[in-house]
Amino acid sequence: MSSSGTPTTAEELRGVGLRVTAARVALLETVRDGDHLGVEAIASGVRDRVGHISLQAVYEGLHALTTAGLIRRIEPAGSPARFEGRVGDNHHHVLCRACGVVADVDCAVGDAPCLTASDDHGFAIDEAEVIYWGVCPDCSTPQIL
Repeated sequence: MSSSGTPTTAEELRGVGLRVTAARVALLETVRDGDHLGVEAIASGVRDRVGHISLQAVYEGLHALTTAGLIRRIEPAGSPARFEGRVGDNHHHVLCRACGVVADVDCAVGDAPCLTASDDHGFAIDEAEVIYWGVCPDCSTPQIL
């Protein structure tokens, strides 16, 4: 562990059974430093940190990090997948219909799944993914020319 008691990125990767590579460290740090980034923005951020990396390697790395629970993939309808470093706290998202900006929204109830299904069809529901749609303040404010 680092001197602050917080695990390093490499220790987090090892802790979930992933091999530590410069690309994986850069991927995890880029996602965590960003704000609901798409794959192209992540690839650009990783290239800034470590040099060349193929888009295929970015996709494979994101899949491994998501499967391991270190990052979260969100897929708003009609939008490309986005990734975030905020995991394990049962939060939701608000998305602007005009510009596509995404922001986190804490769960109003606090405990998963946040909602009760009208008919669970026998499923043991443990999670609900909520996306609120609207127009952000920047897009709803008239622009002065």
